[in-house]
Amino acid sequence: MSSEEAKKRIQTLSAELRQHNYNYYVLAMPTITDFDFDKKLEELISLETQFPELIDPDSPTQNVGGFITKEFQTVKHKWPMLSLGNTYNEQELLDFDQRIRKAIGDNFEYVCELKFDGLSMSLTYENGKLERAVTRGDGVQGDEVTTNVKTIRSIPKNLKEGDYPDHFEIRGEVFMHLKAFERLNDERIENGEPPYANPRNFASGTIKLQDSAEVAKRPLDSFMYFLYTDKQLFKTHWESLQAVKSWGFPVNEHSKLCSDFSQVMQFIAYWENQRFNLSYDIDGIVIKVNNYSQQQELGFTAKSPRWAIAYKYKAERVETELLSVSYQVGRTGAVTPVANLKPILLAGTTVKRATLHNANEIVRLDLHEGDSVYVEKGGEIIPKIISVNLDKRKPDAKPILYRTTCPDCNTPLERKEGEAVFYCPNDEGCPTQIVGKMQHFTGRKVMDIDGLGDETIETLYQKGFIRHISDIYDLHNKADQLKTMERFGEKSITNMLDGIEKSKQMPFDRVLFGLGIRYVGATVAKKIAAHFKTIDNLMAASFEELTAVEEIGDRIARSLIEYFQDEKHRQEIEKLKERGLQFVAEENEVVLQSEKLSGKTFIISGVFEKYSRDELTSIIEQNGGKILSSISAKLSYLVAGDNMGPAKLEKANKLNIPIISDEELMGMIV
Repeated sequence: MSSEEAKKRIQTLSAELRQHNYNYYVLAMPTITDFDFDKKLEELISLETQFPELIDPDSPTQNVGGFITKEFQTVKHKWPMLSLGNTYNEQELLDFDQRIRKAIGDNFEYVCELKFDGLSMSLTYENGKLERAVTRGDGVQGDEVTTNVKTIRSIPKNLKEGDYPDHFEIRGEVFMHLKAFERLNDERIENGEPPYANPRNFASGTIKLQDSAEVAKRPLDSFMYFLYTDKQLFKTHWESLQAVKSWGFPVNEHSKLCSDFSQVMQFIAYWENQRFNLSYDIDGIVIKVNNYSQQQELGFTAKSPRWAIAYKYKAERVETELLSVSYQVGRTGAVTPVANLKPILLAGTTVKRATLHNANEIVRLDLHEGDSVYVEKGGEIIPKIISVNLDKRKPDAKPILYRTTCPDCNTPLERKEGEAVFYCPNDEGCPTQIVGKMQHFTGRKVMDIDGLGDETIETLYQKGFIRHISDIYDLHNKADQLKTMERFGEKSITNMLDGIEKSKQMPFDRVLFGLGIRYVGATVAKKIAAHFKTIDNLMAASFEELTAVEEIGDRIARSLIEYFQDEKHRQEIEKLKERGLQFVAEENEVVLQSEKLSGKTFIISGVFEKYSRDELTSIIEQNGGKILSSISAKLSYLVAGDNMGPAKLEKANKLNIPIISDEELMGMIV
């Protein structure tokens, strides 16, 4: 293949893969199988390997992150990121328009833009290359999050040739599409993690993650809307928007140039209803004077520009009747209350249900049977009850009391101190939890067993074929019985059994994630597997040993200890071991660089500015040292960083174990 042919094919594959990523992550509507996607990605990787000069920094193969940020550096903004004055009523908009006219006359235009409900971001480019990304912060200074922002596919890392200046700053909004938010929040709930209230919070939390590889897994998007340069390049804001769009920046298509104020009001009225048809949240409209010279003449107040204002839509609120409260059981046993409502139209959709979050929310609202309630769907995806219309409460209405037993198995519910959620503890006998755990285990992101979808799991459970995860690996002994079941043909049974057998090769971290231990998601499972190496080491680990692992806090450690203390769980793990599943992490071959730490043992604890704990582990092992899992008299050194656990420090001092810094460790291998 010639270089020109390779270039065309790379461009085609890149465009296709970007679209498939968008379909999957944003729209939650994949149009291609995982296998076919992977094949296209493999072809692209192969071509880029053959023709490295054709690699685009924005290639789907490049936006994967992988850098750990210990703390975010504070950076002062060259141009302050001021907030906009805002209003919720038309009269104040008219007053704004009159102030403008009084100051600069009637000969001017407005630009109307959607006000995105996201995270403000400032990007600095040098010679067409993204050099720095900084959050708004307090407007004067913000956090540098460049590594994380580089994983956002819509933000160009290197601009193509163009007429842009050598140095400029462009500002915009980072956000998450609604479908992506729903999908990722569902995953958090499945993992026993608290869901985010709205996409903005999820986007903000994502940008501040320390591991950019994790940021890359969460599909963020962006729109840019304001350009800053040392020397003014354009006469109007509208011209600058068209220019930055031509440079390759994502600019929202719904902005409008308005010649008079009536057009502004029409734009606001149109989007008040149409906003619900967008794939992302907006909470208002931004109105800016178009001409830059006129902007300069109007100037600024201490907090905001006089030439711009934000009109914010009121969160739509409706009143309806509370019919009942029902309860949903998740695979981790979390019991969530849901309000069943008299159907009513809200934000363009018919609402029949609203989240009540937990028992505390029912108490806060003081809900009674048959209450007339106010429901909102503002920045929240799921409608929520805001308050009760007490004037309409019936005198004999009984208060809603949170149920005390599981709606599926009638087991008394439990709530741990400091937590808002009630749980059903009967994880081995509650049908919803049993089926949910098996569906989770066989899912694409866990053991990825072909032929064992959610409906099949449900059917096999109802027919008595499977009750525990380990039973899945005994289905090959029941092939003849399976053939008697409706819709279970010989080919589908063969595919399913092949998929089950193939899953035995899945690595330890996937199996650990599949067990469904509360708060142990995919990322946490990887960290644990890499640290403890085997399930036996993990089951024997103390609270202090668990919390010594990066990103493992008290809550996760307690959950792990409780899980492994249950004899039924330990028996299930033994069965899975017998059936050939992987409970030992694959050891990466260590290439020795020296023997300077030979015969010495180490434990690493705390947070370090220059290195991650994984990096320090590799350095020690590459120089002949050995990492221990617990402090004992056999330990040579404790490598201590910030926020090290006091119990570990106390034990080390008691045993007179030398405590060294990461710098002192480096000094030992020089």
